[in-house]
Amino acid sequence: MLFHAEPIELVAQPGAGSPVYCGRAADGEDLQRFAISVHRHGGRIAAQWGEDRRRADGNFRLHCVFGIDEGHAWLTLDLPAIGGHGDDCPFYPDLSGIFPTANRMQRATRDLVGIAPDGGDQRPWLRHGAWPEAWYPLRHDTVHEVGVGVGFPNLPSDYDFVQVGGEGAHEIPVGPIHAGIIEPGHFRFSVIGEKVLRLEQRLGYQHKGVEHRMIGQDLATGAKLVGRVSGDSTCAYAWAYATAVEAACAVAVPPRAQMLRALMLERERIANHLGDLGALGNDAAFAFGLTQFMRLKEDWLRLNAQLFGHRYLMDRIVSGGVAVDLDPPALRMIVEQCDQIGREAKALRAIYDEHPGLQDRFMTTGIITAELARELSLTGMAARATGIILDGRCYRQGYTPPVPYAALGVRPATDERGDVAARVAVRFVEIHESLRLIKELCVSLPDGDCRIEVAPVPHALGLGVVEGWRGEVIVGVQLDNEGRIGRAHPHDPSWQIWPALEHAVMADIVPDFPLINKSFNLSYSGVDL
Repeated sequence: MLFHAEPIELVAQPGAGSPVYCGRAADGEDLQRFAISVHRHGGRIAAQWGEDRRRADGNFRLHCVFGIDEGHAWLTLDLPAIGGHGDDCPFYPDLSGIFPTANRMQRATRDLVGIAPDGGDQRPWLRHGAWPEAWYPLRHDTVHEVGVGVGFPNLPSDYDFVQVGGEGAHEIPVGPIHAGIIEPGHFRFSVIGEKVLRLEQRLGYQHKGVEHRMIGQDLATGAKLVGRVSGDSTCAYAWAYATAVEAACAVAVPPRAQMLRALMLERERIANHLGDLGALGNDAAFAFGLTQFMRLKEDWLRLNAQLFGHRYLMDRIVSGGVAVDLDPPALRMIVEQCDQIGREAKALRAIYDEHPGLQDRFMTTGIITAELARELSLTGMAARATGIILDGRCYRQGYTPPVPYAALGVRPATDERGDVAARVAVRFVEIHESLRLIKELCVSLPDGDCRIEVAPVPHALGLGVVEGWRGEVIVGVQLDNEGRIGRAHPHDPSWQIWPALEHAVMADIVPDFPLINKSFNLSYSGVDL
């Protein structure tokens, strides 16, 4: 129905990944009408980034990816260049009034490329005084300057936090440097007593120039960089990047390679759920849970290192397939470990479910409703814990999952409560479902090659979408006239879920924040780029 409601022509992107439909908006109003239609049909904004194309056609370009029933719609909008350096940003329609989580993506796009929405929040997002206000790192004329060593003093930068007034209200600033070994992020709580009235986040402290670094790199180097955007999701990023490259270069990956990719992705999913379930127990003063789940996670990672050569499976998913194969004894070891982990995880769930102290802390804490999840374009575990059946590995009306998930019959895990307890329950169910998938992959792995060569195609572009453990990971790739990376954008689902955390803590108390935060366990690095 969505395709017939809009004048924009959408063409299916070739490839075996999640279905992607590409189109071009004639102008800003065209883009805005399409976004409104997506919202009305229950869709979401999935990613947004900008591109400097002045050397190719004299324009800038805005890329918007929308989640729709049939998969993903990737729209581009060309914006005429107003000038070179300076605060002369081309403008496009503000989408944050339609999709609130577009706000931070738009601000990051302005900071990096110098194209801006015509309204909404104009505060900087990634620029923390590290470069001048009218200087844009991803413009072609500044890419060269940085390459020859031009730098700027890192000056202090003020940030206009929203103020909450009223009798008894006060602020508690937390971060960006924290007491624990975690990434930097600033959390400004407005409270009365211990009750949270409002939380406002400021991220961007982990900005490391990944997108800038990828410009001009060959495909192999691009894969290494993308796989390190967010280390706990290296398989999801690597697979999304590989799918984007394979779509751009019209390459079909061998079936054995696709199944090995899925096996690695499910091992990544289980490793993260095991670690987070232990940490959630610890945040509720149940240290036994931490020790038991970390023991299981360590066993899991050690088998990764033994069979794949890396605990976190970095650089094992590559363009054209995978970099490591498994023999029958290795597959038997994986199946045996799945059985063992399944038994222990089942026993630990019974302990968690029957522990009154844990349930008192988990239940009705940090609630996200399904309505809010849809409004904020949530995906992954955070959405499924509100009752939304949204999983890129599963069939739904009008949507066929990518190879090899289409043949596996993935059963999505959902829980309608939307609180910490729901997110814990979804994790437990997903562990057992992923264990089932891994065993099915091991026993049905076909013979054949596990990798083919990928020849770069100049000027080609592609988009990859993979259902990572947090949600959908998206990577867009544009090759230059030499077949190297002209522009690449990796998008983490945390972009959409971080704003949801601001809502989840309202009406709870400050001591519950670490527990609520850990129940999502969002990526700082994945949104700071």
